[in-house]
Amino acid sequence: MTHEVLVAGETLIDFLPERPGPLSAVDGFERRPGGAPANVAVALARLGEVPLFWTRVGDDPFGRYLADVLADRGLPDRFVERDPDAQTTLAFVTHDEAGDRTFSFYRDDTADTRLEPGTVGDDVLADLAWVHAGAVALSGGSSRAATLDLLERAAAAGCTVSFDPNARPELWPDEATFARVVREALAHVDVCKGTVEEFGTLGFEGSSPVEVARAVVADGPHTALVTRGSEGAVAVAGEDAPWPSGVVDHPGYAVDAVDTTGAGDAFVAGAIAALRDGEDLAEALAFASAVAATATTAAGAMAALPDREAVRSFRARADGD
Repeated sequence: MTHEVLVAGETLIDFLPERPGPLSAVDGFERRPGGAPANVAVALARLGEVPLFWTRVGDDPFGRYLADVLADRGLPDRFVERDPDAQTTLAFVTHDEAGDRTFSFYRDDTADTRLEPGTVGDDVLADLAWVHAGAVALSGGSSRAATLDLLERAAAAGCTVSFDPNARPELWPDEATFARVVREALAHVDVCKGTVEEFGTLGFEGSSPVEVARAVVADGPHTALVTRGSEGAVAVAGEDAPWPSGVVDHPGYAVDAVDTTGAGDAFVAGAIAALRDGEDLAEALAFASAVAATATTAAGAMAALPDREAVRSFRARADGD
């Protein structure tokens, strides 16, 4: 199989609580596979755009479980590394009554922080059309240099580079470091997806999501996607984008959310898949919003990821067709 997309970054274990409430009050948890790049990679595979996935897990029971999950979801193991000297990252998730979540990470020198520069060769990048990564890999260890190196070489190879700031303050020493490192990465990025709050932490501000997206586009990426949770998303494309420039707004889809973990990652996968198909920005935003909405209907970031037929059926019902 020919792979035209590469996703890079962490794969980890999410421990989901048995009920909403503070972590100190929860007695039981359920193990689920997670990690934003892993969610994006699996979602792309579900949508028929099977990517290469560069990740690193521990050679421990959790890591072996995650490697099996990735294989079961159809991802090739070419760049799925197993670290014999580091453990797999764990994240304990806390839910509120609306399904929104926070994370407590156990990630001290774990396997996903130990990616090495140059692992994905220039010969691989030459055959790719798209590379996607996120900010968690930039938060420490050799993975920071490895991810920055990948993005720089992918851009030089002519790949479309997408990026998710995915702010996790508990993984960074302070906001200034987060902003500095991510802004360094954005120098190589074409498409950036984030929330108003995440972009604000990076110094991109405005009186509306559209103005925030315009600030991002003015700084380098030719396209910015701003997600607004249940209120949908907006996109701004600049004059140098390979699709028509302008502003697009989608109100999102109403859905009874069970768990919002991974919804943003599902959105990213939907956007990549649609734009890779040659869709315009309006259709890409609608498709990505439908993928994200569907992904919230079961517990766990990967549990409800839809295939294309499920997305078509969901949109037909939601749009009344």
